[in-house]
Amino acid sequence: MTVDTNVNMTEQEVRSFSASNNEPEWFTELRAAAFRNSEQLPLPKPDKTKIANWNFTDFPVHNTESAKFSTLEELPEEVKALVGTDQENVYIQRNNTPAYTGLSEDLKSQGVVLTDIFTAVREHGDLVRKYFMTEGVKPDEHKLTALHAALLNGGVFLYVPKNVVVEEPVQVIFVHDDVDASLFNHVLIVADTSSQVTYVENYISTIPQANGLANIVSEVIAEDNAKITYGAVEVLAEGFTSYVNRRGLAKRDSSIEWALGLMSDSNTISENTTLLKGDNSVGDTKTVVVGRGTQKQNFTTQVIHWGKNSDGQILKHGVMKDSSSSIFNGIGKIEHGATKANAEQESRVLMLSERARGDANPILLIDEDDVTAGHAASVGRVDPLQLYYLMSRGISKQEAERLVIHGFLAPVVNAMPIDSVKRQLTEVIERKVR
Repeated sequence: MTVDTNVNMTEQEVRSFSASNNEPEWFTELRAAAFRNSEQLPLPKPDKTKIANWNFTDFPVHNTESAKFSTLEELPEEVKALVGTDQENVYIQRNNTPAYTGLSEDLKSQGVVLTDIFTAVREHGDLVRKYFMTEGVKPDEHKLTALHAALLNGGVFLYVPKNVVVEEPVQVIFVHDDVDASLFNHVLIVADTSSQVTYVENYISTIPQANGLANIVSEVIAEDNAKITYGAVEVLAEGFTSYVNRRGLAKRDSSIEWALGLMSDSNTISENTTLLKGDNSVGDTKTVVVGRGTQKQNFTTQVIHWGKNSDGQILKHGVMKDSSSSIFNGIGKIEHGATKANAEQESRVLMLSERARGDANPILLIDEDDVTAGHAASVGRVDPLQLYYLMSRGISKQEAERLVIHGFLAPVVNAMPIDSVKRQLTEVIERKVR
């Protein structure tokens, strides 16, 4: 039996919510059209995962009001520990409330914009309208993208003007501490021509259980000769039903590098796509996953090549324990005309219990002759020879297994751009595999 897919809101309520945020007419109409489309569009069909009985539409409340933070010192300790030392460029959202924004005067003077998505729509409307769900994720792709556009209730906008190099990382933290809060967050990052930026986001639940939904979309646009590094650590509570879609668009001579630590305890459908539209464009995706309990997860990572001499790299390492199950789909697609393109991928899964399950599915779709492509995949248990070697040096079996797991996940952990976030990911991994 499937869950009723009727949303517990009406189009008029969507319009009223838009009006309460003083959104421009074009954004209100985009929401309303998406809401109407959501009633007709089907759910996505992730490979090897049946989601017809997952709840993506029924949630307690659409929007929650939470207290703001006047300074970083007011943050809860577990959140404060995430903020890098002397970090100036920070945006913090608490449930659905923009709670804190900090941006250095130097970056402001150069035209960098860091603000919540609602302020961006009001004050930078022309810029947002150019990129919002136009070149990356589309509202009419399926029911979940339509619901995202209609019900968006949080998110952040980061714009880096032409020729501006942001030396220090920009950090964004989404704090979840209301059991009924749902997260329809939209992240829009635009690096204009010849600019560079490192963006790091954290999703952190400070409570153990959730009743809401997470429908999260990130759009990352690298204009010609731009470079974007995107790091993320997700630690959302059990009880969410999560759909996460991160999509990057790399134009000529540009690059997008992803380092993703996906550590939530919820059932999750996660997509990460890099569109290499420009010649000499680069997409590099590193993902690490730990599943536990009875959670079910499906991760699809794909790089699609249109540009000549484009280079796409996928590296995914996952650890499954208890009765958790995960599907790892890796897709490298080279379109006709993308000569000299290179598509490489590697997916590795470790299973720590008899009941855990992990599937690695490498896929190469090649429509051009003069290219390079390859893949590697493995699913198995901790290598007994590695354990034996460590134990022969006086290390206990439990500690030896822990060291092997950390070494297995290190390629992604070490790619995190901020030390405090790297420590957080290491601690979460330690807690989940202990």
